[in-house]
Amino acid sequence: MTEGIAGVVFPEVDGRRSTSAFGRDVVAAALRAVDPVGADAAERETNWRTGYLGHFHRLVEAGIRSPEAARTIARDGLSAIHAGMRYRPVGADVDEPLGAVFDAPVPAPFGTAVVEGTQVREERLTVPHRGGRLGGDAILRLLEGWVAGGVVEPSFAGAIERVVAHPEWLDLRGWTVGVVGAGAEMGPLRALTRWGATIAAVDLPRPPIWERVLGEAREGAGRMLLPTVGDDGPIEQRAGADLLTDLPRVAEWVCGLGGDVVIGNYVYADGATNVRVATAVDALSEQVRRRRPGRTALAFLATPTDVFAVPGEAVEQSVTAYRERRTSKVLRVPLRTLSGGRLLRRNYRPGENPGINDSVVLQQGPNYLLAKRLQRWRATTAAAEGALVSFHVAPPTRTRSVLKNRALAAAYGGAHRFGVTVFEPGTANTLLAALLVHDLVEGVPRHEHPWQDEAYAAAHGGLWRAAYDPRSALGLAALLGIGAAR
Repeated sequence: MTEGIAGVVFPEVDGRRSTSAFGRDVVAAALRAVDPVGADAAERETNWRTGYLGHFHRLVEAGIRSPEAARTIARDGLSAIHAGMRYRPVGADVDEPLGAVFDAPVPAPFGTAVVEGTQVREERLTVPHRGGRLGGDAILRLLEGWVAGGVVEPSFAGAIERVVAHPEWLDLRGWTVGVVGAGAEMGPLRALTRWGATIAAVDLPRPPIWERVLGEAREGAGRMLLPTVGDDGPIEQRAGADLLTDLPRVAEWVCGLGGDVVIGNYVYADGATNVRVATAVDALSEQVRRRRPGRTALAFLATPTDVFAVPGEAVEQSVTAYRERRTSKVLRVPLRTLSGGRLLRRNYRPGENPGINDSVVLQQGPNYLLAKRLQRWRATTAAAEGALVSFHVAPPTRTRSVLKNRALAAAYGGAHRFGVTVFEPGTANTLLAALLVHDLVEGVPRHEHPWQDEAYAAAHGGLWRAAYDPRSALGLAALLGIGAAR
């Protein structure tokens, strides 16, 4: 049992909080109505930490059978998470149901600090790329090259092209953008401040985070709102909230924001804490959607290292690349023979439509995948309920959290040799912020099947359209990228 734990927590069973048992139960519950055989298999899995992947893969396979199957899996998976996770108030020795966290009056509500930017608003989209900044036609040429190379989906390029053509969209007038995880490298905060947006920033009460975030706000042209405690001392010392333990107070603060609000989920934590934080943000989002009279939208960035259904066009491009990769044809057969078929496998069987792309990095583990799947499930259910949802697959990016994993950093260093483009953080977060602008101003097209919504405007870096199954090339990419990683 974990001592001293508080806030949003895993359920305690027989004195233990088992993340493996919880993940297994959630996946089984999500599959039960659509794929009872798959649910039974998940329940019987004896080593979840190493055997989880096939069951997450099965969630996608079962979901593509029909739109209703996908929505049922999402709805039942979310229900299992919220029914299972608990809340333990700070200082208490017993857990409460997670759903009861918002029932009691909120003591000592947060105050609100307002920070105004000092610069002139940027009036057109520019994107940092390879040491410079691109604008206008240069962005369009970059997008054209990425589409041709299979780095992004054509719908991604189309959405960014619309923002280039409509620079007046950038200030997001009328919207307050909640950036939950304000200090995240992949978040839109820096770009939004340059464009003059109003931002409600939430992150942990750690002064180094707020020194950086507030520095960006003051150097921008927007308006930042942030939750604070007390009236004395620098804002950096009083700002922030821990979503795990301050969930009711954060919800009360967000519900008090004016105008239309979008809650952008950009949080990340290591290990099991990632599931706890993801659950907290989800509970926050649902509470705000229930209570606010104005429009509340949701925004998510999906990891490319997950299992996705992908369009038939992506399968065709991958199959062609596999057939025509001359540089690897000589090595492919002996490598596959020596590795027992594990290396350089084709990404798809010809003719699959949709195909299923499995780009999971096993080192990230089942808790990471469950936290990201929770967000996908919420995007699916909220969209089905008529909410405005901005959901996009983000590209592989050299963020600090990635580069601290040496194996993953090395794989990213050699990924280009296998048709995968790894983005720099500034390029990725600016383009993803522009996608958010597009979705909030122009709206998000809805498709017949939820997997098509997930594939819309995806920037997967080439993982979906590359010749090889990503995991079958990962080890070779890491060997080739060791020097670059250093």
